[in-house]
Amino acid sequence: MYTREQLCRYPYFEKVLKDKTLSGILDPLTGLVARPYIIGFAKSLVEQNIPFTFGMVDLDNFKYVNDTYGHSTGDGILQGVGEAMMKYTDGYAVIGRFGGDEFLFVNTRDLSYAAKKGFCGGLYWNFNVLRRTYKVEGFELFVTGTSGLASYPEDADTYAKLFASIDKTLYRGKTKGRNCYIIYVAEKHEGIEILNMKKPAQYEVMKQIAAACERTGGLMQKLIAVGDCFVSCFHISDMYYAKDDHVFFSISRNAPIGSADDADVLCGTDIFASNALQEDIQEKAPQFYAMLADNDFETVLIAPLIAGNRNLGYLMWAEPHNRRIWQDSEMSAMFFAGKLLENDFASAAS
Repeated sequence: MYTREQLCRYPYFEKVLKDKTLSGILDPLTGLVARPYIIGFAKSLVEQNIPFTFGMVDLDNFKYVNDTYGHSTGDGILQGVGEAMMKYTDGYAVIGRFGGDEFLFVNTRDLSYAAKKGFCGGLYWNFNVLRRTYKVEGFELFVTGTSGLASYPEDADTYAKLFASIDKTLYRGKTKGRNCYIIYVAEKHEGIEILNMKKPAQYEVMKQIAAACERTGGLMQKLIAVGDCFVSCFHISDMYYAKDDHVFFSISRNAPIGSADDADVLCGTDIFASNALQEDIQEKAPQFYAMLADNDFETVLIAPLIAGNRNLGYLMWAEPHNRRIWQDSEMSAMFFAGKLLENDFASAAS
């Protein structure tokens, strides 16, 4: 929980606390600054023309925690993350709870792109705040989050524009698969329309996949059509495939990326997903791990194509330099596409 001494380092809070009690401006669950006052702090810096970096952290798949382990465990996670963020930023930033599983931060220290990257790196590495296991009520839960941030006045000259900028970066992070941070860069993010970035409904995705398979003939043509659909719907960078010889190809480049005879050790007859390759894959399937490492992949989703007891090949998504968390909707789409393409893979193998 924030102390009066910590907050009174900043003139805004020193003024507020002349009329308010400390408990009156803190979130009762986490002890962080309550939403009206963290927003008020940011607005006060804009009014005084004081540069700062503004950002939001949204915990990934938090509804699953509440639904699976109960709301008291979820509350414990929020408290643990809030405390870790407060300790990590003590002396140069203030953390507030925006609502639910979302946190806001006002960072008066890190203003350059390099400094912001270092700040975010600290959030995500070395078990400081995110990509970290929290122990709550006997459970050990690995917690990740998606973050977006922008700076005043470099990226926006009003509070409304600044908040819109971090909203865009946050949604960009979610479309990249979560478990990442996005730093606002005008050339990349200024023209983003959030409504256009949202993923289509699962039913619409399935329709697009089915249509892509129906309107094209031949395995390679269908793979290209389905790959284009996946890139559009799920914002992946590429799709990969392997036939029964276990040589993996990039669909967009129609070029091999490596071979791995031991991929079936991971998959069996089911989909396999991981964003912790060294822990999950290296020992079990060293050839497959080596292929992923050679291509700088940090996350993988792979679906085996099975006919009877015969392995026909694989469909694979793998992202370089991005620890994407694969969602149930993405796994379902991959499984569905595999079922539609099994006959084509069987014909290619015969």
